Amino acid sequence: MPADVLSCRSVNRALLARQHLLAREPGPALDMIRHLGGLQAQAPFPPYYGLLARLDGFQPEDLAGLLENRDVVRIALMRSTIHLVTADDALDWRPLIQPVLDQGLAGNWGKGLAGLDLDRVAAQGRELTSQQPLTFAELGTELTRTFPDHPADALAQAVRCRVPLVQVPPRALWGKSGLARHTPIDVWLGRPRPDAASPGDHSQALAALVERYLAAFGPATVQDVQAWSGLTRLREVVDPMRDRLRVFADERGRELFDLPDAPRPGPDVPAPARLAAEYDNLILSHDDR
Repeated sequence: MPADVLSCRSVNRALLARQHLLAREPGPALDMIRHLGGLQAQAPFPPYYGLLARLDGFQPEDLAGLLENRDVVRIALMRSTIHLVTADDALDWRPLIQPVLDQGLAGNWGKGLAGLDLDRVAAQGRELTSQQPLTFAELGTELTRTFPDHPADALAQAVRCRVPLVQVPPRALWGKSGLARHTPIDVWLGRPRPDAASPGDHSQALAALVERYLAAFGPATVQDVQAWSGLTRLREVVDPMRDRLRVFADERGRELFDLPDAPRPGPDVPAPARLAAEYDNLILSHDDR
């Protein structure tokens, strides 16, 4: 049976509805951050603009307070870039995104790390950043005392890959400035560090990640989910989910997957002008939109 076809404009309106850009919402910032699957946060302040575009009555202190209270964290996740996410999502998703971080480390820093025992580097880096939050420059300098034949920046990046590090305030607090200093997420939150799940649990966790993506960015292709996350081979995750997803086609005949009850407003619904934050996931989370 042929899939229902969604026009480009229909897909556009669905995306804007999921992103809460057709109408601002009154809810708390923490709920919006969770719904969006976090906000891209390579620079410290774009998440404030992203929330301002989506939340009615948003004030900068709403987000600053969440950072200070450790309800949200800044951590390397999707696409190996810094994202602002809830503490729960950071703990759940960091092990799932590990292959993306591994690939980035090998591609960008592998030459400078050749011959090293990366587990040993990670263990020492974890110890150093647990004692006090460090910038990557400070961390690299300390690591060269033990590994003098390797570049400091490569050593710091090895720790970034192997140890789930969060950037601590005052970094990204509105009205304040601070260097990006890092400490392990379990130390910062006082909760167990994220560990790799068993194969069965890992598959279920990836399926849940896909559903979270569709809730915020659907309808979407498998390639779209991969572009957002940086992960590959997600067709193997999505195909077994077909019985609980809606399947559409776009005007080019590509399969679009979606949650059955997710909003899909008509193509003629008005879309007001909105100020998108710099590097907003709205424009980074699809293969071709």
